[in-house]
Amino acid sequence: SAIPEELHENPDEDEYEGLYARVTDLSVSDILPEKDRMEPGKKKARTVSAADHHNNRELLRSSDDTMARGDEPLLSQGRPSSDHSDERSIEEEDALLTGQKTQQQRNYGWAFWREVGLFVWAAIATALVILFAVLYSHQQQTSKPTPSGGGWKDGRPTGKRNLIFMVSDGMGPTSLSLTRSYRQAATGLPIDDVLVLDDHLIGSSRTRSTSSLITDSAAGATAFSCGQKSYNGAISVLPNRDPCGTVLEAAKRAGYMTGLVVTTRITDATPACFAAHVNHREEEDRIAEQEVGEHPLGRVLDLMLGGGRCHFLPNTTDGSCRKDDRDVVDLAKKNGFSYVSDRKGFDGLNFGTNVKLPLLGLFAETDIPYE
Repeated sequence: SAIPEELHENPDEDEYEGLYARVTDLSVSDILPEKDRMEPGKKKARTVSAADHHNNRELLRSSDDTMARGDEPLLSQGRPSSDHSDERSIEEEDALLTGQKTQQQRNYGWAFWREVGLFVWAAIATALVILFAVLYSHQQQTSKPTPSGGGWKDGRPTGKRNLIFMVSDGMGPTSLSLTRSYRQAATGLPIDDVLVLDDHLIGSSRTRSTSSLITDSAAGATAFSCGQKSYNGAISVLPNRDPCGTVLEAAKRAGYMTGLVVTTRITDATPACFAAHVNHREEEDRIAEQEVGEHPLGRVLDLMLGGGRCHFLPNTTDGSCRKDDRDVVDLAKKNGFSYVSDRKGFDGLNFGTNVKLPLLGLFAETDIPYE
């Protein structure tokens, strides 16, 4: 039976309050005949009742009726009254009986629309700031003049452009600190005096190679020239022995004149890493051949000044250290190089005013003496 058994035994009105709480847990199909069921969503007031099959007593009353117990309202007590309280009571009663939620219309006040406006304004302001930053960066990159008085045209720099990449082989912060301190003490300079190099310091790099925490000049120069780490002894090749393009080769292909000027052998690891590619630094004979143009890219050097003449002379000649009889000086001349090998030839260059490029100058059999 849809009506609890207690209703039959205790028909007094005092039991209606507890009975209401229990009846509201039932669905409308459990307590109402089909002819008396309320259609979902209707808002007009109606009396909901169920007939007991034994005594036909009234179970529920409309919201305008009062309970026999203290004339208390049937629905929630203490609720503030309003112009729409009766309507809301009917909607809530419908929802309890039908199990369907009431449809309420949300009213958006001034505070809500103010927050929406602030959000939209912040989004537009952020987008404008990003746009102006991108436009300014683009203008700076395409219109900023160079220190030599040049500028930019068609996306390329104009004017005179020279770049000297100086490598002090084996020099680190300790070498600079010793030089700075000695100069201050020997010449009576203040302790805050700095070297010319200090004004040009941009940054530093971690010098470890792929094979050791302590690098050698070959792996270090490969990092300088190719921008990639490799193993100790590598001459512009990667750990898998593939050659890597160097900054000097890129400059040559871009139309620059290129050169190497050293106080060591021109085939030593540091200069070699900019113009040659071999698996190990001891292959100086092969490095010499590549530097004069026997190279996958052809001749990439216009000027070479330094020592290491013994690797350019055939082993049948005095002063040679090559393992074969190949004459690399002769190979250089065939590739268009002019050649000087002593102090007289160097002085004849007249500080560069009497230079015919490409030029090969080898002024010592190995490293150039300090004095």
